[in-house]
Order: sequence, then structure tokens, then C-alpha cells
Amino acid sequence: MSASSTVTPVRGRRVALAAMVAASIEWYDFFIYATAAALVFGKAFFPGVSPVSATLASFATFGVGFAARPLGGIVFGHFGDKLGRKPMLVVSLLLMAVSTTLIGLLPTYASIGVFAPFALVLLRICQGLAIGGQWGGAMLLAIESAPPGKRGLYGSFVQVGVPIGMVLGNTVFLVVAAIVSPAQFDAWGWRIPFLLSSVTALIAFYIHRRVDDTPEYLAAESPGRRRSPVIEVVRRHPTAVLFASSVYIVLSAAFYILAAGLLDYGTRTLGIPKSSMLLAVLVSVSSMVLTLPLFAALSDRVGRKPVFAVGAVATGISVFAVFPLVETLNVGLAILGLVITMTTIAMMYGPQAALFAEMFPAHLRYSGASLGYQIANVIGGGFAPFVMVLLLESTGSSLSVAVYIAVLAVIALVALAFISDRHEVDAEVSR
Repeated sequence: MSASSTVTPVRGRRVALAAMVAASIEWYDFFIYATAAALVFGKAFFPGVSPVSATLASFATFGVGFAARPLGGIVFGHFGDKLGRKPMLVVSLLLMAVSTTLIGLLPTYASIGVFAPFALVLLRICQGLAIGGQWGGAMLLAIESAPPGKRGLYGSFVQVGVPIGMVLGNTVFLVVAAIVSPAQFDAWGWRIPFLLSSVTALIAFYIHRRVDDTPEYLAAESPGRRRSPVIEVVRRHPTAVLFASSVYIVLSAAFYILAAGLLDYGTRTLGIPKSSMLLAVLVSVSSMVLTLPLFAALSDRVGRKPVFAVGAVATGISVFAVFPLVETLNVGLAILGLVITMTTIAMMYGPQAALFAEMFPAHLRYSGASLGYQIANVIGGGFAPFVMVLLLESTGSSLSVAVYIAVLAVIALVALAFISDRHEVDAEVSR
């Protein structure tokens, strides 16, 4: 009997909902850093340089968190395959809560000098380690607790945590910016979203007390045999990790360029008010909350690869329209362009969790899926805003950024051709 057949619908929904809430809160913590990096960190932690240099330095610290994510995926994946999905998710949530709260309490360069950016980088690394472990734990709790034939849909509940987390973060920043003056926002208002992250610890406590580990994990190989899941994944499934990373790069790069890089481009270069750009990003990302489950459920019916492939093609095309629409300085047109491209990104991100889970056997799934996912985030997402600024400064045209994303879409399509679509079978890959 398949492990998935022992899952009741009530239990599956409860676990999926808990995983979605955990992912939402943790991504909130991770994304508020991106917003603060675009709006205030350059001035607060890297004064005395040109605005472009300060922005580059700020986005570089944003990228450092992504550089730490593969290490988080390795460490949490190792113990997640040995000890279970739930305990590693709880630890990652606690690590994120502590590091994010400390960023909100961190003195700026004006107070402690060079120790301020050093401490900022250190705490950002802790955030990266936490998010590197969170995704695999939350995703597998949901997918491995899903009823048969609904892995895509249940996996999308965790994916929805990304737009929910970003919406929560941007909403808090909008509220804070509306009730304090610009000077107060730069001085202390930006700290409020970080201090609110302490609620993450409550989510960790709930999961620890009320959520059980997945039947599929418990039915997999004996934990005593899992000496080093990460090494086994690299030794036995290297091409799966490579292909997983390759298909995800375009998704990660496009999302972070639009969600973080475009925020800086619109405010600093085009002169669009911060509130208008935050609103445009907020509306477009909110639309993903509705579209992600729809495309994930579609992948349960027609397969992961067709839905993902159409999304990659559509993203590679739509990015050539989104930048000109933003450059009209019309907020309505900017929202339209962003909503269209975020929808094409959702076509990829919706089925992505199930696609990755089905590429690895249960006893190596946390390590394999996390490693492929986090490597791609370093290459494609972590330094995407940084690459965007460099391209804009060197070419003077947003067309170069669109070409960059289109090239990544082609790479994703090539890699996708080598991946087997296993949506019609249980996600246990033959070894």
C-alpha cells in the first residue's frame, strides 16, 4: 500500500495549512529584507558612497542570504532525511525568528561604524540558512501528506507562502510609511516589520505540538541506514540536482528582479513614489495567491512539465513588455505588466514543488529537492537585483534585463526536456 493512501483528507488539509502558514511567515521575514535593502539599507549601513554604490552594496547583502541557502539546504536536508521533516521545519522557523528580530534591533553605521554592515551580513546569513531548510521541510510535509492525485495542489499551498509573505511584508511597510514621516521611516520606522517577526516562534511551537511527521517518510528506509543523505544524493542523483537547478533559475531570477530589483529601478531611476511602486508589487504578487493553486491543480491533471514549459515560454516573452509599461510612469500600466508576468511565473512555481519532490526517492527527498532548489536560488535569484542594476548601469536600457531573463527561460526549457514527468505515479523514484 502506498504511504499516501494512509493519509486522511482532514489530516492532509491540516498539515498543508500549517505548512502554508509556516512558509508565509518565514518568507515574510526573508522578504522584508529585500524591501528594506531597496529602500533604506543603502543609506543606513553604507553611507559615504554614491547612491548606485550604496544600492549595489545593499543588494549584495541581500544576495548573501541566498548564498547561504544551499548550506541550509544541505544541513537541514541531511537531518530532515534522517530525523524527519517536522523537527527541521521547527528549527528553521526558530532560527529565522531570532535572526530577523535582531536585524530590527541592529544599530546602523552611524552608531557603531563598520560593525553594523558586518553584523547585518552575519544575520542575513542566518536568514539564508533558515530559509534554506524551511522550504524542504514545509514542502514535504504538505506533499507527503497529500491524498493520491493531489500532490501538485498540496505542494502549492507552501508555494503560496511566498506571495503571502511578500504581501504581508509590503503591506506592513506601506502602513508604516503612511503613519510616519520619511525621516522617521529612515531613522526607525523600517525596524517595525523586522520586530514583528517574533510571531514566527509561535508558529514553530504550534507545528511542534500539533503536526505529525509524514507517513511516507515514516515508511521509507530505516533512519539507521541514512548515514549521509546529501552525499548519497550527489553520488546517485547528480543529474537530477543539476536539472532541478537549471529549470528553476529563470523562475527565481524573474521573480526577484520584478519584486525587488524593479522596486529600486522604479523609485531611484524613474522617480516613481515609493508607495506607488510598493503598491504595484503588492497587487501583482497578491494575484499569485489565486493563480498558484490553479496551475498546480492543472499539473495534477495534465502533468508538471507541460504547465511549467508554457510558463517558461510566456515569462521569456512577457518580460519584454513589463519594463516598457513601468517606464510609462503610469501606475495602472505598471500593475498590468507586473500581474501578467507574475501570472506566467506562477505557471512554473505552482507545479514546481511536486515536480522536484517526484525527482527523488523518499529517503533522499529533503536533501535532493532542497539542494536543487537552493543552488538555483543562489545563481538565479540571490544576485538578480544586483545583476539588474549592473545591466542597467552598463547598457542604459532595461532591454538588457529582459534579454537576460529570456536566455534563462531557454536554459530552463532545455533542462526540462530531460526530466521525467511522474505526476501519475506515487513520488517514489526507483533507485
